[in-house]
Amino acid sequence: MSDLVIVNIGTLVTGDIDSPVTDADSIIITDGEITTFGSGLDGDGPRIDAAGATVIPGLCDNHVHPVLGDYTPRQRTTDFIDSYLHGGVTTMMSAGEPHTPGRPTDPAGVKALAILAHKSFANARPSGVKVHAGAVLLEPGLTEADFDEMAAAGVRLVAEIGISGVKDPETAAQMTRWAQHREMRVMVHTGGASIPGSSAIDAGFVIAVQPDVAGHVNGGPTALPLSDVERILDETSARVEIVHNGNVKAAGQVAALALRRGELDRVVIGTDSPAGSGVQPLGMLRVMSWVASLGGVGPEWAVAMATGNVAALHGLEEGVLAVGMPADLCVVDAPLGSQAHDAMGALAIGDTLAVATAVIDGVPRFTKSRNTPPPLRAISINA
Repeated sequence: MSDLVIVNIGTLVTGDIDSPVTDADSIIITDGEITTFGSGLDGDGPRIDAAGATVIPGLCDNHVHPVLGDYTPRQRTTDFIDSYLHGGVTTMMSAGEPHTPGRPTDPAGVKALAILAHKSFANARPSGVKVHAGAVLLEPGLTEADFDEMAAAGVRLVAEIGISGVKDPETAAQMTRWAQHREMRVMVHTGGASIPGSSAIDAGFVIAVQPDVAGHVNGGPTALPLSDVERILDETSARVEIVHNGNVKAAGQVAALALRRGELDRVVIGTDSPAGSGVQPLGMLRVMSWVASLGGVGPEWAVAMATGNVAALHGLEEGVLAVGMPADLCVVDAPLGSQAHDAMGALAIGDTLAVATAVIDGVPRFTKSRNTPPPLRAISINA
C-alpha cells in the first residue's frame, strides 16, 4: 500500500528549469519518496484528489533569518515558520542568524552559534519544515582551522557577507575560499544597508569575493543598478537572488535580464525575512508572481527559481519532483475569484496562488491554508 496517492492533477510542474512540466496526472508516494509518475494511476492508500489543480515542488526559501525554534526576535512573532508552510514553503535556507539576542562577534562565539543553530534545527523541524540553519557570520580572527571545525560539525552555509564584521573584500575572499573548499555555500549581501552595521555593496565587491550567490540583487531593501547585476553575471559564476524584501520593479528587471541572457538557471528566489518589512508567509508566492508577470518569465520557470534552482545551488534532494526524490510538494491553484483558470495562469497575471495543501516527506501538513485564498477547484484531501 502506498503512503499517499495524488490523482487528477491538471498540471505537474517539476521544478527542473530544463524540463519544467511533465504530462503525468498522478503520483504515487511510498516511504516519503516519489515512487511513480503516470497517467490514470490510483491506489488504496491515503489520497489527494487534485480535481485538475496544479502540483509543484514545495517551495525552497533561499533567504531566511531564523534564530532557534519557531520564534523571531526581529518581529517578536511565534509560529512564523508554520505560517510560511501555509504559504507553500517546505524548505528554508538560512542567510545568517543576526537577530540572535546578544549575538557574539568573536570567533569562538560565531562558531558556537552556527553549530548550535545547525544542530538545533536538524533535531527539531518546526511543523515539519526543513530549516537548514547555522550560517556562520564572518568576523575578523576566524582561521582556516575554524572552518575545519565548523564543517566537521555539519555547518554548510556562510551568512551574507556584509552584515557582520568582515567587510573588506580581501578578507572576505580568503574566508570564502576556505568555506568553498569545505563545500560551504557563500552569500554576499548586495545593494544598500539593511540593518545597523551592514554595508552597501556593489558589483565590484561581489566580483572580488566570487561567492556562490549574490543576495537580494533587487534590494534588501535597495536594489543594485541593473548594470551591476549584469557585471555579476558576466564576471562571476554566482547565482543572483530575487527577494520579497526588496524593490518590486527591480525584481521584474532582473528576471527579464536573465531571460534575455538565457540564464534563468542562475536565478534563485527567497524572502529575506524576518526583517524590518516583517514576516512574509506568502513572500515566495508573491515573488514568483512578480517574476512571471513583470519579468515575462514563463510561470513554470518562475516555480523552478523558487524550487529546483535553490536545490541545485545547495545540493539538496528536495526542490525537484522526480522518482526517488523526497515527496515535498504543494497542491496549488488559481485563487477563487482570479481572472485566470489555473495556477500557472494566475502567476502569469500577477496573482498570489492558493495553496490547498503542503506535503513534506509524503505527509500532508494541513488541509486548508490559513494564509492563502481558497482554491478555484474543490480539492479533496483524505489523508
